[in-house]
Amino acid sequence: MAGVGKLIKQAQKMQKKMEALQEELGKQDIEVSSGGGAISIKISLQQEVRSVTIDPEFLKEDKDFIEETLTEAINEALKASKSKSEEAMGEVTSGFQMPGFM
Repeated sequence: MAGVGKLIKQAQKMQKKMEALQEELGKQDIEVSSGGGAISIKISLQQEVRSVTIDPEFLKEDKDFIEETLTEAINEALKASKSKSEEAMGEVTSGFQMPGFM
């Protein structure tokens, strides 16, 4: 059962790394714009929207167009944030091996 003890220690070490990474991801932001820069979304790598900026000139556009562009910008920001977050998590978990699973 020495292998189990080693596995538990490895899992605990990875958990600590993941907790630290989660904290770090909450501090990191990315910014995504849409509509030719008319809308800008700042979002954390934990998918928390920090800010939405809309060019005042863009507000003169059709309501449906504004809503569509805003939705697109939010979805792009979430996708980019999730991708970067998953990439960072993959780096932390890449060395963890579960016997019998791979």
